[in-house]
Amino acid sequence: MKPRYSLGILLVCLLIDLAPAAEKAPKAPNPALAAITDTPGLPRVLLLGDSISIGYMLPARARLDGKANVHRPAENCSDSGKGVKTIDKWLGSEKWDVIHFNFGLHDLKFLDEKGTLVSPEKGQQVASVAAYEKNLRDLVARLKQTGAKLIFATTTPVPAGSAGRVEHDEVRYNTAAVRVMKENGVAVDDLHAFVAARQDKIQLPKNVHFSKEGYEQLADTVVASIAPLLPAKAK
Repeated sequence: MKPRYSLGILLVCLLIDLAPAAEKAPKAPNPALAAITDTPGLPRVLLLGDSISIGYMLPARARLDGKANVHRPAENCSDSGKGVKTIDKWLGSEKWDVIHFNFGLHDLKFLDEKGTLVSPEKGQQVASVAAYEKNLRDLVARLKQTGAKLIFATTTPVPAGSAGRVEHDEVRYNTAAVRVMKENGVAVDDLHAFVAARQDKIQLPKNVHFSKEGYEQLADTVVASIAPLLPAKAK
């Protein structure tokens, strides 16, 4: 005898088959991008940069707790071209005492027409060294208008096998960047040299990003460059 099914059971089965896959839970916001409330009387520090700076943001803030209010934009600052277009928004209207900034890893990456990371022969570099240098000059000119103490962080190494980038390409960009900073009297935090001396211990393989310990060590270096420039109290 064939089993008999009620209309209700058949309808439930049909609805289950047609039900869309469960939507993914929304990704929790990155606490490094969250706005903070200033502690009155402390100097104000602004960190500008890409995902590398996002990685060392929280440990840097923790190390400067009680010494400075440490902020950053609520986004990845990406390449220098975006920096030129967006710098006024990032600076806002408040006074900054120290600004620590970097652009580079997004300038030297290769993208196709859809904006996807690709190998060099299949795409175009976001910014040539010449365009990067010009953008940095524009950015430095704008940042100097704030009256803040400025620190440029050199771009960290590009390991072999990194998607959409060429190993050691950052050296050309850093050479141009350091030239701009020297001409403008801007301090340089040489994160590139710091990483190069211990790259296999703190940087991920075939990846421009770092381990948790790597970001902790980068934060130490960033804070060491910022701390001597902090005023006793915000004016």
